Amino acid sequence: MPNLIELIKKAALDAVEASKPCAVMFGKVTSISPLKINVEQKLTLTEAQLILTRNVTDFKTNVTVDHYTENDTHSHSYTDDGSSSTTGSNTHKHQVKGKKEITVHNSLVVGDTVLLLRMQGGQQYVVWDRLIT
Repeated sequence: MPNLIELIKKAALDAVEASKPCAVMFGKVTSISPLKINVEQKLTLTEAQLILTRNVTDFKTNVTVDHYTENDTHSHSYTDDGSSSTTGSNTHKHQVKGKKEITVHNSLVVGDTVLLLRMQGGQQYVVWDRLIT
């Protein structure tokens, strides 16, 4: 027969588990549209249950650049004194300099293994990041 201390410990552990505190879990992306993530082969999470971080989405950001494009053969259209014309085709490069907005293509794909954080209560999951497999 368990003693009183063991019973209290078990009751405390049961109470904590019943409240479903935050937990780290792993899942596998099974669908993109609509987004579905399978957790432990027994639970499939849908978009309504998922909160995505920037780590797993496409996003725009600003970067500062100072470089030249690769050499390319092409021509340019231009307007001079109200008349339009086109330069002859030649090989040259262009400088790209300054603060530029870029898109980081980081969205999930089918087969990605992801790190999930189950929020307290167990109804929503933060998709924290993808794992390198």
